[in-house]
Amino acid sequence: MLVQLSIRDIVLIDRLDLTFRDGLSVLTGETGAGKSILLDGFALALGGRGDGGLVRHGEAQGQVSAVFDLPHEHAARKLAQAQEIDTDGDLILRRVQYADGRTRAFVNDQPVSVQILRMIGATIVEIHGQHDDRALTDPAQHRMILDGFGGFEMQADAVAAASETLKRARQALQAQRMRVEAARKEADFLRHAVAELGKLAPKPGEEEALASARQGMMQAEKVARDLIDAHEAVAGQGSPIPALSAVLRRLERRAGQAPELIDPSLAALNTAIVALEEAGETLSAGMRAAEYDPREQERVEERLFALRGAARKYDVPVDGLVPLAQSMTDDLAALDESETSLGRLEDELKQAEAAFVSLATKLSLARQKAAAKLDAAVKAELPPLKLERARFITKIDSDGTARGPEGFDRVEFWVETNPGTRPGPMMKVASGGELSRFMLALKVVLAERGSAPTLVFDEIDTGVGGAVADAIGERLARLAGKVQVISVTHAPQVAAKAAQHFLIAKSALAGDAASRTVTRVTALEDQARREEIARMLAGASITEEARAAAGRLLEAAGLRG
Repeated sequence: MLVQLSIRDIVLIDRLDLTFRDGLSVLTGETGAGKSILLDGFALALGGRGDGGLVRHGEAQGQVSAVFDLPHEHAARKLAQAQEIDTDGDLILRRVQYADGRTRAFVNDQPVSVQILRMIGATIVEIHGQHDDRALTDPAQHRMILDGFGGFEMQADAVAAASETLKRARQALQAQRMRVEAARKEADFLRHAVAELGKLAPKPGEEEALASARQGMMQAEKVARDLIDAHEAVAGQGSPIPALSAVLRRLERRAGQAPELIDPSLAALNTAIVALEEAGETLSAGMRAAEYDPREQERVEERLFALRGAARKYDVPVDGLVPLAQSMTDDLAALDESETSLGRLEDELKQAEAAFVSLATKLSLARQKAAAKLDAAVKAELPPLKLERARFITKIDSDGTARGPEGFDRVEFWVETNPGTRPGPMMKVASGGELSRFMLALKVVLAERGSAPTLVFDEIDTGVGGAVADAIGERLARLAGKVQVISVTHAPQVAAKAAQHFLIAKSALAGDAASRTVTRVTALEDQARREEIARMLAGASITEEARAAAGRLLEAAGLRG
């Protein structure tokens, strides 16, 4: 339920804080006092359309906050939790409206989109009035209302799930048919390509490995020539080692004659010969390592060119040949198994359709029965509302060929306002006052089957009085036994039945030299409340008779006058 409503700088409201209780609350006041402003502000906090014109003149921004006390399992909390919002305690919806038209939305002080705020607000509050056209004109909502009245939510969910299963089965069959048909058209090409690619047998990463091997072989060929030339110079026929060895032997024979002169040279010559011999061995090893088989290079190049040629032919990268071959093999397999596969999918489609038809048929029959009960229940509420000659009709158009999530049925609320007139959609046939009363009767009936925790009725008693106004008040009070009801009313009979009464009035802003007008809201008790109801009865000049009549209305409602 709504616990508190706070408005700052919205049109004529500079600062307003209202605390609400459960049961029936009414807001009264003279025409133009600002009742619509208050509701516009409330709607803004629920995600209603923003408008820079709502901001009080001279201010940069306005703000509305609505505090709700809701059960832990309420849908609004679940929606907020889905946005990772902490929902412990009260749920606070807040909207900031800037004068330039921009708005910001918050839930429990966490910023959210206006769409999210609107979704959450719609689960908490329903605002109804003579020009309300949301649930009443949307047949999809009518179907949901009927399902809620009959308690068919689980059946409706099962039909929707069966419809989705049927849709997926139909899509799977269609996709398989298209795939098989395409494969059949390309069967010869596919078989040739699969045979060719099977013979080629490409491997993942093979192009890179072959290109690397080919590059290595080409480099080895160049390096080998240089190694051979170096080896020839160091250890071949032009090697200096034999000449150095001969000189070394001659010096060794002279070493005894002058060792101090010869020994250092012998050591240097020995070192040079050893170094040359080691260089020759190293060059020999390098030559052996650089050896390659020209035939292997030719084989590598042929394999690489064959892979690249196939890639160009099939217009894929070389690494795409493997998945291409697999895809073509799968297409051939699908073609070869087409009859079996199509037959299986066709059976699945038949089963899905049979399941949907069974569930939808049961739901349709249940809706027909519930519609008759709903019509009778609403009819019973109409005579006191001066609609005793009217009929409420839950019109169900069933199409056994439909396969949508709603089942076979299209549901729409129709009315016949007078015997002999043509029935039609409620929004088109009923006048403003009649529409309000039809809606009230419907809400009273539906309250037992679940409703938003807070219902707001905006002047639904316009144009009626006496017994009809009293009947409206009685039904609002009865409805308030199930949910919180807030009603903007001009009918004293309605106001007298409220558990909480607010007076909306305009006044000059205290201490304002410009004498700006503001809207004030006052909670009325006892004598002040009787005086307001007397004003509603008598008009500008309140008589003692009006005060007495107001007291009688309060006493009849069980309240002290």
